[in-house]
Amino acid sequence: MPSTLTPGPPAAPSSTLRPRSDASVAVRIARSAAETSGARLHTDDFPRWLDERRRAHRFQVDRIPFAELDGWSFDDATGNLVHRSGRFFTVEGLHVTTGSGPHRAWHQPIIKQPEVGILGILVKEFDGVPHFLMQAKMEPGNRNLLQLSPTVQATRSNYTKVHKGADVKYIEYFTRPGRGRVLADVLQSEHGSWFLHKSNRNMIVEAVGEVPLYDDFCWLTLGQIGELLRLDNVVNMDARTVLACAPLPDGDTGALHSDTELLSWFTAERSRHDVRARRIALDQVAGWRRGEWSIDHEAERYFRVVAVAVQAGSREVTGWTQPLFEPVGLGVTAFLVRRVGGVPHVLVHARVEGGFLDTVEMGPTVQYTPENHAHLTGEDRPPFLDLVLGADPSRILYEAVHSEEGGRFLNAESRYLLVEADEDQAPLDAPPGYRWATPGQLTSLVRHGHYLNVQARTLLACLNASGVRA
Repeated sequence: MPSTLTPGPPAAPSSTLRPRSDASVAVRIARSAAETSGARLHTDDFPRWLDERRRAHRFQVDRIPFAELDGWSFDDATGNLVHRSGRFFTVEGLHVTTGSGPHRAWHQPIIKQPEVGILGILVKEFDGVPHFLMQAKMEPGNRNLLQLSPTVQATRSNYTKVHKGADVKYIEYFTRPGRGRVLADVLQSEHGSWFLHKSNRNMIVEAVGEVPLYDDFCWLTLGQIGELLRLDNVVNMDARTVLACAPLPDGDTGALHSDTELLSWFTAERSRHDVRARRIALDQVAGWRRGEWSIDHEAERYFRVVAVAVQAGSREVTGWTQPLFEPVGLGVTAFLVRRVGGVPHVLVHARVEGGFLDTVEMGPTVQYTPENHAHLTGEDRPPFLDLVLGADPSRILYEAVHSEEGGRFLNAESRYLLVEADEDQAPLDAPPGYRWATPGQLTSLVRHGHYLNVQARTLLACLNASGVRA
């Protein structure tokens, strides 16, 4: 039957199609990772530069009783620790139950901060090599206060100036289209043990045109940052998580498990864990006690909630008070490493944390504070912890102490390691909840949010920035 449709007007010219990805970006970032001598600041000169920035400002952090917090108070009805503005964050209670694992239920304080912040690093090419604009930023929770942070590290309250402070430098490159070319942009989780459903926007943007260089900022190659990642407490957590998202070529020639197999395993892990996290009043948190200076666990384990007064000449606001979470003891965070067919693999753990948005994320093989488990023996000990603690120095491929999020946690540090293992210690047929993956597979997954937790992203950043050569 002939068509009764009448001819329409001429078709509009088709839109120009673009490549779905630009492989040259990863090649250029790899060039930066291979370059350990910067065009703007030599690596050997960095310690002096950082010390100059430390001496240029006045920094002081003092512990105070809760009664001396300015603008913060315990709510009469719930006991929650809240700010009078209703913004920033609150310290509430959380009741978690799970269907598996050695700990099936617990109560704890938790930080509720619903706003999404921006963690952004600006990139610009000098002498044919991409350089990253890093900031010497003071955070009250860092033991040494001043560490290397992203170009922008700001909550929404910061950059919308709820606190009436100064402008956040370079924020326009991350909030105004056209100021730069986006190389990476992904929502990533923060610490699921201490934050409830907290995410930040991790961004890497290549600047268009000239970029002014302000005090407290410097240009470094990814290779230079990799060298600094070998040092204790120099590169902060926010910088590490953004660097983990940097696009790099996938040099893996194969893997023990295909990408589909790895994703299928992880999807099954998410499906099999029944995790229920319910917000409760801080006054209802069982097993914790509130004093004048801190909120502590009755067994003196895990962490405590404390208060501090801060003076910081280089911040948008130069003085304030706030609560912080202070862990009890130094954490140990490690990937076990094996080579399979000459290709490095790391053993990831499908880890349950009460604050995760989607039950589990891939974490390191070991992520524990040994003091919290010192009372346990035999099979009750966390898997692989004693292997890492007793590792022969010749098996340690990487080791450094890094601070966790210094804006919310006080003296929160972990000993980060990559430890080489053998078949007897860590078989390729991994136990339930664990799976071998290549760094290339993890780099591919981290382009998407909520696959790798923040501790795994730190170790991935160390690998990808050439801080480690596994």
